[in-house]
Amino acid sequence: MRRPSDIDALERVLCAALGSDAPVCSLADLDHLSGAFAALDREVVERPTLIGGGALYNPTTPAPGHDFLDKLLRRAHALGAEQVLVPHVRRVDDTRALRAAGFVPVPAGEECAVRLTGDVDEALRTRIGAGRLRDLRRRHLALAREVTWERIPLSELGGRPWAREAFVELHLHDAARHGDSHHPYGAAALDALAGGPWRERAEMLVRRHRGVVVQAGLLMGSHNGRGVHYLTQAIRHDHPLAARNLYVATVYALYRDARRAGLDWVHLGRGGAEAKRRLGADLVHPLDHWLHAPGLALPATGRAREPRLPEFVTPPVADAAVPGPVRDRHLPRFDTVDLSSNTNALLGAEAQYPDLDTSDLARAYLGAISKLPGDGGVAALDADHVLFTHGAVDGVALLLQALTAPGHRVVVTPPAFEAYAHRAALSRLVVVGAPLRGEDLAELDTERILAADARVTFLCDPSDPVGTRLDREQVLEVVSNSAGLVVIDEAYVEFSEDPSYADLLTRHDNLVVLRTLSKAWGLARARCGVLLAAPGLVEGLRRVQVPFGFTAPAQDAVRARLTSPRQALATFPLIRAERARMAAALAAHPLVDRVFPSETNFLLVRLHKHDHVLDLLRRAGILVADTSHLVADTCRVGIGTRRANNALLEALSLRSL
Repeated sequence: MRRPSDIDALERVLCAALGSDAPVCSLADLDHLSGAFAALDREVVERPTLIGGGALYNPTTPAPGHDFLDKLLRRAHALGAEQVLVPHVRRVDDTRALRAAGFVPVPAGEECAVRLTGDVDEALRTRIGAGRLRDLRRRHLALAREVTWERIPLSELGGRPWAREAFVELHLHDAARHGDSHHPYGAAALDALAGGPWRERAEMLVRRHRGVVVQAGLLMGSHNGRGVHYLTQAIRHDHPLAARNLYVATVYALYRDARRAGLDWVHLGRGGAEAKRRLGADLVHPLDHWLHAPGLALPATGRAREPRLPEFVTPPVADAAVPGPVRDRHLPRFDTVDLSSNTNALLGAEAQYPDLDTSDLARAYLGAISKLPGDGGVAALDADHVLFTHGAVDGVALLLQALTAPGHRVVVTPPAFEAYAHRAALSRLVVVGAPLRGEDLAELDTERILAADARVTFLCDPSDPVGTRLDREQVLEVVSNSAGLVVIDEAYVEFSEDPSYADLLTRHDNLVVLRTLSKAWGLARARCGVLLAAPGLVEGLRRVQVPFGFTAPAQDAVRARLTSPRQALATFPLIRAERARMAAALAAHPLVDRVFPSETNFLLVRLHKHDHVLDLLRRAGILVADTSHLVADTCRVGIGTRRANNALLEALSLRSL
C-alpha cells in the first residue's frame, strides 16, 4: 500500500470523498485527523492544503524524495493551495528531503500491526498473556454463535447493494457520533474504491445479526501478498450487541481467518497503540504528518535518529560504517517485497532472518523486571538502553571489542566469574587483579581498583562464585571516581531483595549493567543476555555485534516468558526459602567447614575433606561446581528442586565418615 500506484489510487478516493478534482481542502475538513492539528494556529488549520500522497485511509506514506516534493510544491502553487501536507510518514523513514524542503513534522500517533507466526493462539499468548487470550477467545466464540462472518470482494459489491448501503449508513452514523462533517468513507469514496485498481484486492467485511448489519469494514490485501490492512470499521452502536465489544471479537476472528489463508500479518491501522498491543500488536511505529505552510519552521531541537557515541568507544569502531542490517533495523519490512537477503524464499518463514528491531521485547523486559523488589528504578530506562546479546558472556566480549585496544588495563576482583579475565587476555589486555576482602569476600579494594586507572572494571554483584552482595557504598565510590567504564554483572540479582544498579544508568554514563535470562528466568537454552547502558554506548556495541545472533526461536521464548512472567516471579521467593533451608542443613554437617552467605540461587561451601566429598557426590550421581581454584577447599552448590536438594543431603549423610 506504499507503491506509487497505490498512492495514486488513494488520491482518487480522497478526491471522491471531498467532491473535488484535486485533493485540496483545509485541515479542518479532515475531521478524522483534526486532533493532530489542534495545537496549530487556526489560520493554518483553515488554509487550503494540497494533500500529497493521499494516504488518509490508514496506510502510511513513504517519505518522499526531492523530485517528488518539487513536483508537489509546484502543483500546490498551480492549484492555489497555500500549504502542502504529506500525511502519515513513519518516523523511522529518511525524512531529510522533507526537512530540506521546509516541511515541519506534526505528531500523528502510531501505526500498529500484528505478525502471525505458527499457531495464532500461541503467538498471541506470548504477547498478551493467557488471561487476555482467554478473554479474546470467549468473546469470539460467544459472538460467532450470533453474528455472521462475510467477506465480500469489492468487485462483487454491485450485486450486493444492501452491503454498500449498510456500510455507508454505519460510517455516516459513526462520523456523526464523533462530530465529523467530512468522513472519508462516504458513498462516493466507496464507489471510487470499488471502481479503481484496488477492487480485486479489497473486500468488505460484514457482520449481521438476524439479517441486520451490525458491523461493516474494509480489508485490503497487501501488494506483497503476505498480509491484510484493516482499513476501517463501523458498528451499529444502538444495537444490543455493540456492548459486547464487536471490534475485539472481529479482530481475533480476522487473525484466524488471515492465518488460515496463509497470511503473515494484519495491519490494524493507526492510534490506540496500547489498546492494540493488548490485542497482540507487536509492530508499533510512530508516525508524523509533514506540513509545508507559511510561517511554520522546524523545531530548534529534535531527537537524533541515532544517539551520539560516547568517548569510551574506540576510534576503529566509531569510524566504522554501521552494518546495513543494523542501520536499517527500525525500518518495517512486513509490507515490503524483500529481495535483499538472498535466502531460499521457496522454503517459507524459516528462510527469513530474525528481527533486528527488538524494541518491543526490550520494553517487555523492562516491564517484567520492574516487578522485582530491587528494580523499581528501571522506570527511567527505555528500549534504547537495552541490548540483547547471545548470553551474558557475549556482552563481555562485545564490551572489550568495542571499548578497548591492546595494552589497555582491565580490573577484575577475584574470586570472580572467570570469563572476564579470559576474554581480556584473548584481547591482549593487561589484567589487574584486585581481590575481594573480608570474611564474606564482599569488600572491594577500592584504592587498588581506582589506582589501576583501568579502561574497564568488572564487578560481579551478587558475586559468582561466592553469592554475596558487594558493599554498595564501595561500588558507588568506584563508579563515581572511575575514568573508565564500570561493568556490574548482575546475573543473579533477581534472587536478591537488595537494589539493582540499573537505576543509576541515567546518572552515570560510564556504568554498564549485565543481566541474563539464563538463570532466574530459566531460559538457558535460548542463550539470551541483556546489556543495560546509555543509548550511545549501546549504539556503539551494535557496530561490533554480529547481526541476527538473537535468533527467532530465542526471541519467541523470551517474549513468551516476559509477557507472562508470573510463573517465573513466583519461583524467586521459593528459591530463597529453599536456599535458607539448604544453608542451615549444610552448615550443620560435619564435613562442612563453612557456608558463605548467599543472595543467589547457589551456596559456596567450604569443606573439611574437599576431594573426598566431591568424589562421593560424583559416585552418587550428583554434580556440583569445584571452585577450589578460586576459593580454597570450596564447591558451589546450586539450589535445585527440593527432591534434588534432598538427594545431595542424603548422599552426604550416608557417607559422612
